[in-house]
Amino acid sequence: MEILWLIAIGVIAYLIGSVSSAIIVGRIFGGEDIRTKGSGNAGATNALRTYGKKAAAIVTVCDCLKAVAAILIAMLISNMTGIDSVYGNTPVYVAGVCAVLGHNFPIYFGFHGGKGILVSMVAMLFANWWIGLIVLVFALIVMAVSKYVSLGSILGSVLLVILSLIFGGGDIAYILFCVILAVLAVFMHRANIKRLVNGTENKLGSKKG
Repeated sequence: MEILWLIAIGVIAYLIGSVSSAIIVGRIFGGEDIRTKGSGNAGATNALRTYGKKAAAIVTVCDCLKAVAAILIAMLISNMTGIDSVYGNTPVYVAGVCAVLGHNFPIYFGFHGGKGILVSMVAMLFANWWIGLIVLVFALIVMAVSKYVSLGSILGSVLLVILSLIFGGGDIAYILFCVILAVLAVFMHRANIKRLVNGTENKLGSKKG
């Protein structure tokens, strides 16, 4: 029975994550699909480049809030059903990963969404706040220095795995959670990696993809 609750948490988190803030905001601000503009990504960075700071701020807040909602619901279900006594913090990990999957591959929008970095950030902070905070600060520093949002996201993901292996206390579920988030982040940035290598990646502030 416990595993069914865990599956339910995953499904709920995925459905919440599938609500694409960038696509909705794009239609409100520009009357168009943001995926046809800029980088084609349904995320805050493309919203900034395409519609400006106000749109990007709304997308950022909404993406973070949907991650918070998914994880809080998971914690509530876990507490009410008692599965936390069986699975520990695993319901949070499941909710976090599934919310990211929903954001990246939203069922409501043809499975073509964003890259899941903001949602991943919230998930990793809930899972282990101090490791999450270190990764967040590191990623922001890389972005600020290099002006590449993608580079900060990619290197932050790598650091997350390293820290989970060193300081995760041997918690296999937590380590797996971090590895999955990192793999998803790198996979979603595969085109950015090619552009970084080729020296054609657009910097923060660029009006192009």
